[in-house]
Amino acid sequence: MLENIGLIIIGFFLLVKGGDFLVDGAVAIAKGAKLSSMVIGLTVVGFGTSAPELLVSIQAALAGSSGIAIGNVVGSNIANIALILGVTALIKACHTDRQTLRIDIPFMLLFCVMFVMVAMTGTISRIAGIIGVLMLIVFVSWQIWNSRRQNKDEEHEDTPDMPLWRACVYVVGAIVALTYGADWLIQGACELAKMLGVSERIIGLTLIAAGTSLPELFASIMSARKGETDMAIGNVIGSITFNILCVIGFSAAICPIQGSDEGFLFDYILMIALGILLWIFLFTKRTLERWEGGFLLLIYIAYLVRTTIVS
Repeated sequence: MLENIGLIIIGFFLLVKGGDFLVDGAVAIAKGAKLSSMVIGLTVVGFGTSAPELLVSIQAALAGSSGIAIGNVVGSNIANIALILGVTALIKACHTDRQTLRIDIPFMLLFCVMFVMVAMTGTISRIAGIIGVLMLIVFVSWQIWNSRRQNKDEEHEDTPDMPLWRACVYVVGAIVALTYGADWLIQGACELAKMLGVSERIIGLTLIAAGTSLPELFASIMSARKGETDMAIGNVIGSITFNILCVIGFSAAICPIQGSDEGFLFDYILMIALGILLWIFLFTKRTLERWEGGFLLLIYIAYLVRTTIVS
């Protein structure tokens, strides 16, 4: 048992540090290429913080552990809204803009509903996975085009935080750390689940989901402390979108995923309900207040308790 716990701890560490290094290196490369901060956040940071979920779910799909692949994504999405934004809003009320309310959140909810509908049909096929990845490409391309259209006269004056060679080393090292971290995390979690009699669904929804959400958590907390609360909300929305279209999409494209497990029904409903609740909260002065963040955090705590009891 100690060996499995050790694998989980080391896997968590490599995933978190790998995600951090990937974001730092990729942001430096993006700044050197004179990309806008919006494009950096949407692509580099969004994909970087979702990389642990992507690698964990791909490893799980290849190993035939559909419960972990689905539970990881659904649990991470629930944690993104209830835990990450809950904690972030408690630190500082989070503000956002009209585009987030009118475009980003509605599309996020649409992707979540589509994912649940496909999953409940039985199997998320390779074709469905490929369609999800293509939808992500179209969505990101439109965001980039729209941003450039609105800010075509804006100059990007940021300088890279590190030399290009160091940024490349960060990215390569991060990919290696993420690969091994995901592999060891899956090994330790699966063996621990078998030894303790805990289902893969519970392990994926709680332990793995919380661990792979740490990059988003720390990124959002730092954004709030620096007064960039809109970035915290954008990070979460982008991460959820990547989880649905990229993480599930790539995993299913590699190996079809069984998604109709009735045990996930409550989690599917909660994921969508939290997205709607976030949308409602943000409509009030386009702000997520501290008490609303506290309410979201209480929901997450209750969810963990309920998940543990049901298992």
